[in-house]
Amino acid sequence: MGKAMRATRRPAREGRRVKVGQVGAVPPGRGATVQLKSGAEVALFNVDGEYYAVENFCPHKGFPLADSRLYGNIVECDLHGWRFDVRSGECFTKKSCPIETFTVVVEDGWIYLEI
Repeated sequence: MGKAMRATRRPAREGRRVKVGQVGAVPPGRGATVQLKSGAEVALFNVDGEYYAVENFCPHKGFPLADSRLYGNIVECDLHGWRFDVRSGECFTKKSCPIETFTVVVEDGWIYLEI
């Protein structure tokens, strides 16, 4: 996937907070796709009760990371096995390909993304 395509599928930084769901909607050890009003997507992960959000599409071939397997804090793209730390966005497969992370805030039983 080209950089232009990847950029259009990633949320723009707008300096605002978006409510995305209730705590518990994403079970521990799982991910979920969050589609924003703009059409952009974020992958939201529950790692032992802590929530993390990253851009949803693997930079290698664009497979949705929210649909991939989570091993602790590492998501492994189901298409070709690229691995990323959902806390930092670090790529363990190719160091020059980190993914973007987004701050997650849990407040009064709700999950918010800061985009």
